Amino acid sequence: MISDRPGPDSTSKNTMNNQEPDPSTLQDTPAAAQPERQVLETLAMELLREQRASRRWRIFFRFATLAVMLVGVWAAFDLTGSPKQVSTRHTALIEIEGEIDADSSTGSVSSILPALNDAFSDSGSVGIILRMNSPGGSPVQAGIVNDEITRLRKLHPKKPVYVVVEDMCASGCYYIAAAADRIYVNQASIVGSIGVLMSSFGFTGLMDKLGVERRLLTAGENKGFLDPFSAQSDKQKEFTQGLLKEIHQQFISVVRKGRGARLKETPDMFSGLFWTGSTAISLGLADGLGTVDSVARDVLKAEDLIDYTTREGLSDRVLKKFGAAAGEGAVKAMGNAVFKPR
Repeated sequence: MISDRPGPDSTSKNTMNNQEPDPSTLQDTPAAAQPERQVLETLAMELLREQRASRRWRIFFRFATLAVMLVGVWAAFDLTGSPKQVSTRHTALIEIEGEIDADSSTGSVSSILPALNDAFSDSGSVGIILRMNSPGGSPVQAGIVNDEITRLRKLHPKKPVYVVVEDMCASGCYYIAAAADRIYVNQASIVGSIGVLMSSFGFTGLMDKLGVERRLLTAGENKGFLDPFSAQSDKQKEFTQGLLKEIHQQFISVVRKGRGARLKETPDMFSGLFWTGSTAISLGLADGLGTVDSVARDVLKAEDLIDYTTREGLSDRVLKKFGAAAGEGAVKAMGNAVFKPR
């Protein structure tokens, strides 16, 4: 029989077909969430891209600033003063400033001798001017430079060497200047101090008052005679004085040989005193008034100046200090390894 009454299956089917969907269910579907997710992803990517670009530019500007600073420092301090060999007629200039010492940038044998050799060997140089401003220093360094100037003058007799003193040319500085053909000064320059000294301190009286005992062990009677914490005997003092007199006589011989008949010796000339430029001229320690420009123009007749001064650059000084520090560290490390208690 066919019945017109709906059965359970058809009723359930119609009920399911006529049921409305739950709105909350639609919100959780991927289709509904896709536009919001795309917007968030786009914003996040743009923000990340902007941060990366900003970071790149910031790094770039930092490196650019650092590069500019390094170039500026290098240009300001790493002036080695290496001369260019030129063939045009000119006056060679070499500056000697500060203490005459092995560690000096322009007052050491290692800086002066290469400059002298370059200046003399250049076919375009007609003469050499030493612009000097120094209180003196090591007699050994000064003596080596004096000998080299004398040697080069014999090899190049047509190239004179003139010294131009600025503020001061005393002691070891004048030791070098004595080898020149002529010495020019300013009337207020300080010239002379032909003498030798050795200075130190003695703390023995202070140590006695403080109750401090000096314990110095030596192998050799006079090994520690310059120790400032030990008393100096008359014998040691006499020995030191003889040493200074010997070096002083070497200094006097160099001045007499260099200045020759121009020197008007007085009892005080070799006593260590110094004089103004005007008085130095009258004593024969200098030849006249002049500057670098006036000597180049009026005496050498070559106004063009080429600077041959050899200066130690910043990179060399840094490498020296780094090498010294590394060496000291290596020595300490070796010492610790050898003497470390086991």
